[in-house]
Amino acid sequence: MPQNKLQDVVFTAMMATLMVYCMVVYNVALNTGDVTAMTFVAALHELPIMVPIAFVLELFVVGRIARKLAFSVMRPDDRPQLITYAISICITCIMCPVMSLIATLLFKEPSFGMWIKAWAMNFPMALGLQLFYCGPLVRLVFRSMLKVKRWAFSLTVAKAA
Repeated sequence: MPQNKLQDVVFTAMMATLMVYCMVVYNVALNTGDVTAMTFVAALHELPIMVPIAFVLELFVVGRIARKLAFSVMRPDDRPQLITYAISICITCIMCPVMSLIATLLFKEPSFGMWIKAWAMNFPMALGLQLFYCGPLVRLVFRSMLKVKRWAFSLTVAKAA
């Protein structure tokens, strides 16, 4: 959906922030066994650590790999929605184990079993969030931002003429 590098950076920042926040809320809820207002506040403490990691991974590594994987089963002339879903699924399949590993190393007692458990618990939620909530919401907001930018640009051009 982004058409240039700046748009890619903005889109990735929005997606990484929302996905990380939702996944941290989910993991805090799993760890405490409850969802309260404090769950949402506690999740904010991990954002300064996890968002930059997710952003860098997605922008420079995972996004490229996911697109190559998606286009190994999709064709450029397939429906754009299906291509978007394929890329989203590939991103989730790569990001979930990687981010689960990083979170396990940073916030839990690191072990292979703990990582596998985190990955298994996180994957269904990450996939659902990516396909049904965060992905569509970020794409909607991003498209709206582009429309406002184009509208503002056209007003500027009209005033200059």
